[in-house]
Amino acid sequence: MKLWFKKLSVVLITFMTLGMFIPPTYLEANADLNEVVTSSKSAVNDSNDINDTDETVFIEHTLEESKETEPDSSDYYISYIAERAKEQTLTKLGPKIVQQVEQDLVTTILPNMEEILKILSQEKGKENLHYLEITEVPSEGYGEKIFHVYDHLTMKDVARFHVRRDNRPKEGYWFNFHYHLEKDGFEEHHQIGDVYWDKNTPPKWMS
Repeated sequence: MKLWFKKLSVVLITFMTLGMFIPPTYLEANADLNEVVTSSKSAVNDSNDINDTDETVFIEHTLEESKETEPDSSDYYISYIAERAKEQTLTKLGPKIVQQVEQDLVTTILPNMEEILKILSQEKGKENLHYLEITEVPSEGYGEKIFHVYDHLTMKDVARFHVRRDNRPKEGYWFNFHYHLEKDGFEEHHQIGDVYWDKNTPPKWMS
């Protein structure tokens, strides 16, 4: 009876303590796993820190590059003024004349005109450059006015661009492009260039 009771006691104690005993090998394996998980998290955090730093450096570097390569706004405005001058010149001459003298306009008159406008703009300075405007109403018929460059702040002309018809003996008609400046009272004729038309009388401007 006592032997049977002892065996029963051993069985009961075994069931009661089932799962409470943890082998040392399991504890060591669990500790190793925790160490691996911790080191992985640390590596991920380090990686994120590096990426954030790299991204910040990349953005700052890109901003610096954009500042260095950003074009000067004054260059844009000079190009804008030159384009407006081209439009008014073509409007002034009209399609009939432009069709015949287009080559000379493109190779001589318009590039010279752009260079003159650039000089005028530089003399005005970057601070006052954006006050320069071009009139939009060329004179029709036989008038000389192509456009005037004026200061929008003072509403005074800075330069006046004109074209004149010259009938030269034995040669025929020429178009003389020139401009006048405020600093000499618009008295002097400053040459832009001459374009030959024909021995026949050219049509009226803007026709």
